[in-house]
Amino acid sequence: MVEPGLDLHEWQTRWQELQDHAVDEPDETLPEIVRFVREMLVERKFDLDNPVVEQAEDPDVVRDYQAAADIAGRIEAGADVEREDVQTALDGLREIYEYIVADRAAP
Repeated sequence: MVEPGLDLHEWQTRWQELQDHAVDEPDETLPEIVRFVREMLVERKFDLDNPVVEQAEDPDVVRDYQAAADIAGRIEAGADVEREDVQTALDGLREIYEYIVADRAAP
């Protein structure tokens, strides 16, 4: 069994690296942040492929993730994306990250 504190530390370290990179290159970093948050959500047993949210799950988590993933997909496809949309996606991912980390850190 893996100690929860180790995952939390790895998540926090990786998150900070991504945030530092996003300051200078938000468009290029968004897809990588989406992949990282997806890994966290999957580990926390969120069903990202099913739009129906299970009871006790926060519906905003899945909705915000899917919106950010859509924008990241458009960036990776070479589409022009408004800076405001990228910032909104980054803000939503930050809220998801904080939600998951708070849940993981809880006793």
